[in-house]
Amino acid sequence: MRGFFGIGVEGISKEMNVGNLFRTAHAFDASFVFTVAAAYTRRGGGKSDTSDSMAHVPFYEFPKPDQLMLPQGCKLVGVELLADSVELPSFHHPPQAAYVMGPERGELSPEMIARCDHILKIPTKFCVNVGIAGAIVMYDRILSVGRFAPRPTRPGGPIEELPPPTHGGVKFRSSAEQFRRPPPESYNA
Repeated sequence: MRGFFGIGVEGISKEMNVGNLFRTAHAFDASFVFTVAAAYTRRGGGKSDTSDSMAHVPFYEFPKPDQLMLPQGCKLVGVELLADSVELPSFHHPPQAAYVMGPERGELSPEMIARCDHILKIPTKFCVNVGIAGAIVMYDRILSVGRFAPRPTRPGGPIEELPPPTHGGVKFRSSAEQFRRPPPESYNA
């Protein structure tokens, strides 16, 4: 899969929900996880983070939305039930994205919404748990940007194999001229 993603929360107070989200992010191979203005400790979140995601996935903590720092080119995607949010099944995920979820009994702050490049919503009747919402978003991202065999028209698994990649053949660094090392005698020249 090309690109990368991170996922985080703003203003959350239930550490076990964050731990669950970070465990799921670890399972979906997130590149990083983060909190913004959240009451979260590794010990508290560890009660539900049984994979010890913090030992495997970089964690960043930001005190306020205006202090949130993302990698260059990374788009911030808010997940919030707003009238003008894009519904998740119609959303095109950016190749480099950071998804931010709001608190359990509230929503993303106006400052965070202003920072977002996109706002999406999960088409549900009401808000779901932050861990569940994060899992749905990450699963949709995998479906959208991953490479899988086509779904069959009938119930069951795929009947067609995954077609081979169409973006050229395999390249090895050792065969590329720009990656060849000069002979040792030229090191002292």
